[in-house]
Amino acid sequence: MTSALRRALRGVRWYVRELTDESAYDRYVAHIRRDHPQADAPSRRTFERMRTDRQEQDPRQGFRCC
Repeated sequence: MTSALRRALRGVRWYVRELTDESAYDRYVAHIRRDHPQADAPSRRTFERMRTDRQEQDPRQGFRCC
């Protein structure tokens, strides 16, 4: 019973992380390590700043609400 509960909780956690795009940094770091092994992965804060700047510069993204 506990293994089924753990599996269900892992599934819910995965779903919420994907839904809120919390896992974007993990995917980016995996990409950097796989495709550009000589490059250093940025910190999470730097990654979020780069992502926010890119979204603000893209006219298709629209205006930020906050």
